[in-house]
Amino acid sequence: MTFAEPDALYLLWALPAMALVAYWASRRRRAAVERLGDPRLIERLSGSVNRRGRRLARLLWFAALAAAIVALARPQWGSEAQSVEQRGVQMMMALDVSASMLAQDIKPDRLTRAKLEIADLLTRLKGDEVGLVLFSGASFVQFPPTFDYATARTFVDNAGPGVISREGTALSEAIHTAAAAFDESRAGQKVILILTDGESHGDDPAAAASEAARDGVVIYTMGFGSTDGEPIPVLNRLGDVIGFKQDRAGSVVQSKLDERTLQRIAREARGKYYRAGVDGNAIEDLVAQIDSLEKASIESELEDIGIERFQPLLLAALLALLAAEIIPDRVARLRLRAGVEKEAANE
Repeated sequence: MTFAEPDALYLLWALPAMALVAYWASRRRRAAVERLGDPRLIERLSGSVNRRGRRLARLLWFAALAAAIVALARPQWGSEAQSVEQRGVQMMMALDVSASMLAQDIKPDRLTRAKLEIADLLTRLKGDEVGLVLFSGASFVQFPPTFDYATARTFVDNAGPGVISREGTALSEAIHTAAAAFDESRAGQKVILILTDGESHGDDPAAAASEAARDGVVIYTMGFGSTDGEPIPVLNRLGDVIGFKQDRAGSVVQSKLDERTLQRIAREARGKYYRAGVDGNAIEDLVAQIDSLEKASIESELEDIGIERFQPLLLAALLALLAAEIIPDRVARLRLRAGVEKEAANE
């Protein structure tokens, strides 16, 4: 036997504590009654109390509570094959791994922060397929849409500037690559999330976004960095900063967040632009936006589902409560009168 919610069983530890409290209260009540006066007189006045019935009622209450707690843990034994339908959207994440993403105007750096945002996103998604495109001066599909979030997280963690040798940032190509990675045989909304500083060299990403929108794709953009500019660090093999990137004239290159481009991309594809690190609510709002999109059945498969067995326990708890309620709190009058007459005769 297994339990779908085993943590609920910890509530059983409360029963011994409740029993001790009930016992303590009973002793206090008995001591208070004994202080009222003559014990024989008090015994006569309280002779109609069904003490045995009260004890039984308390036991039934505890038994009902224990059965309800075990039922809350959802005991299961046996299994049956059921068709489980996955409903959600297909989402391709396009992660910028160009050198400018190593700038440290957002801590610890733009690329690491983008990975953290993706990790947060993966913990919040439910039933949505995710894929990954890496891009800089070129782009490629790291993995197509999948439900395997753990594997997706591993690929994201390993992404870095070294995976693509061509320098630059080709946003248009990244959009085309992501749009082509969707499974057209599956219904449901298709979404692209672009995580970048927005710098784009020699292309028109807004036109690429408009083209994707005509195919029904919604694009969200998330910008990393500052609009003031930040030098691009040069790292050695150990990941230590050994200098900053320079142009042909020997001047240090300043990389700036291009919010205008990212806003245009999102606007052309009916999406929304987010700036990472401003209020910390970007991923939360993004997930809400995704949840509002049309979701369709994108996968159906057979799974062995445990058979729930909590129903008998709930029935037992209900019967125990009913039995506790029908136990009379007082003994019958004839029985009480007979006891009084017998006591009088003995005197």
